[in-house]
Amino acid sequence: MNVQIAIDGPSGAGKSTIAKALAKKLGILYVDTGALYRTVGLYAQMCGVDPHNAAAVAELLPEIHAELRYENGSQQVYLNGEPTGDRIRTPEISMYASAVSAIPAVRAFLLDTQREIAAKNGVVMDGRDIGTVILPNANVKIYLTASDECRAKRRFLELREKGIETSLEEVLADMRKRDNADSSREIAPAVAAPDAIPVDSSDLSIEECVSQIEAIVAEKLGR
Repeated sequence: MNVQIAIDGPSGAGKSTIAKALAKKLGILYVDTGALYRTVGLYAQMCGVDPHNAAAVAELLPEIHAELRYENGSQQVYLNGEPTGDRIRTPEISMYASAVSAIPAVRAFLLDTQREIAAKNGVVMDGRDIGTVILPNANVKIYLTASDECRAKRRFLELREKGIETSLEEVLADMRKRDNADSSREIAPAVAAPDAIPVDSSDLSIEECVSQIEAIVAEKLGR
């Protein structure tokens, strides 16, 4: 199936989980674009570079080789040949990712990589500007959201499972800070595409949410 499905939305809405499950059901590739920005953020952190310093971050880009590999049915992110693992999923790197994603040079650096993957494969791609910038002609565009409290609780439990110590209040505060930064940036702000179909996952199980989006895809594609 050579189809492009874009799933955008704020942090904690369930984009990655839903997109991954949907791609598996449809038999197409899942692409976690946020992981690529997190990888750039991780490298900036490793080099001691302020992620808000656009010139300094841009100077690092020639040193970065970010690669998505599919191993045992799941996506793994590699930085200069080494797996990033859970290092890109910490709250600190989330903020680094938000900062570097506002830098035009970083977006240009990763744009071709993302579009090339989508051009060669049927994909479910999730992020914050997939339907507006990366794949503006995607067959189906979904804007997945949930209440602030619901999103914070999900992320808090996810971090705790990974052994990352934090509090629900800290997660909620960081999430709202990142939401504001992502939606107000000048370059590719994180907003819903005009033709995106909204889906609220607050009161839905993963299975229910996937089924709802699968039905939207079927209707859109006339299947």
